[in-house]
Amino acid sequence: MGRTYVVEEGIGQYLTELSTKVKPYVTGLLIGQCSPQRDYVIRAVRTPPKEQQQEETVSSPKLASLDEEWITTHASQVSRMLPGGLLVLGVFLVATPELAKDGQNALRKLIFSVEKSLSKRRLWKLAEEEVSDRVALQVCSTTKKVVCRTYDVQDPKSSAKPADWKYQSALTASWLALGCTVNVNIHIPLLATSPNHDLEKNTKNGLNRWSKQIEDSVFLINGQVKDEDTELLEGQKRLRGNTQPSTQFSDVKVLTQLCQGVSARSTATVQVCSGSINLRGAVKCRAYIHNNKPKVKEAIQALKRDIINTLSDRCEILFEDLILNEGPQKKNFEREYHVLPQRLFVPVAGSSVMLSDYKFGDEAAGEIQERFVEMLDQPVQAEDIHIAEDISTVDICPVTDSPSDMQQAQLTKATLLLKLQQNMGLVMAAAVAVLASIFSFNYFSD
Repeated sequence: MGRTYVVEEGIGQYLTELSTKVKPYVTGLLIGQCSPQRDYVIRAVRTPPKEQQQEETVSSPKLASLDEEWITTHASQVSRMLPGGLLVLGVFLVATPELAKDGQNALRKLIFSVEKSLSKRRLWKLAEEEVSDRVALQVCSTTKKVVCRTYDVQDPKSSAKPADWKYQSALTASWLALGCTVNVNIHIPLLATSPNHDLEKNTKNGLNRWSKQIEDSVFLINGQVKDEDTELLEGQKRLRGNTQPSTQFSDVKVLTQLCQGVSARSTATVQVCSGSINLRGAVKCRAYIHNNKPKVKEAIQALKRDIINTLSDRCEILFEDLILNEGPQKKNFEREYHVLPQRLFVPVAGSSVMLSDYKFGDEAAGEIQERFVEMLDQPVQAEDIHIAEDISTVDICPVTDSPSDMQQAQLTKATLLLKLQQNMGLVMAAAVAVLASIFSFNYFSD
């Protein structure tokens, strides 16, 4: 028996509208949440059209002309705008009957390409027990027939499995939300051996180490440590049959361990560095979870990943902005302060879930509105854009001494230590000789 996808009712209307507007086909992403029992699809988002692509599809209506790179880039951009608990669940294709034959082959290829692109950016890995099936939905633009299948993205040889596609109204009206503020103060050394002061690579390595600290942190939900296998709502009143958006919000405190356990071994490494990167600030994190008896471990995992993603994503955005403004090769390595983009949240009509985005200080509300329309096909009112946090910074600090000077200083220090050890040996030998003479004198005098 295949998986069941519970789908927000408005998605059916959205796909029908697409079938009447776009010829001969349109692709897009399915956004939602996995759970052990079933998956939830809360949004469908068409791939933004390219002018060149529109001309090509009119003259040559073949699925072979699908722009795979454009679709995977769109998926990467959309994934940045999803809070914890939400992910790209799969892809859809609305096509004419003439193209239906090649539809599943095209969708299979897209599913694996999208997952490969998204997994490269993640600083976390899917757990063994997690659902790794992704959905491929094909809709006939004429008959409106829906074909839903899944592929296991962890198995490159995976074949299609049938799945159920069921609509439900007000699917996310009473989903649960968790939120926290995480204070960040990360010091990342820049190795002197790193070519061209590769800031982005060093930053990702530093964030990788930091993400392991987040994974090992203790999470207090409303001031309590809860067993991972208990229900998140245990002891709380459940909202059933509620069709109006009503969020049950849990405040979470993140306690990061200051030191390793007694059994863990620790080694110190001395490395020659050309500078450092310092990330400082307080980031707002949020995760959403379905209301069908969710477990504590599902909620904590969703929030952990949002914490890791939000810092990683905004560092990526910053470096992309630096490349656009300063070019990919920056020769001067001087002390610089940069402001990380701030996180904002935007409500979804008829839902308790909010979507996310990032803005630089000089970005106007109009630019954010345009991005939501382009990336998520969703109009946004300026008054609905909520800036969630204060400014966080990146401080890039070069070392004043050149690497050669530093090495010379280390060599001089090592030489002094060696001489000190030799001198200490002479002193100890002299002390032993004196004690021996005193002892022999006392012995003979007796």
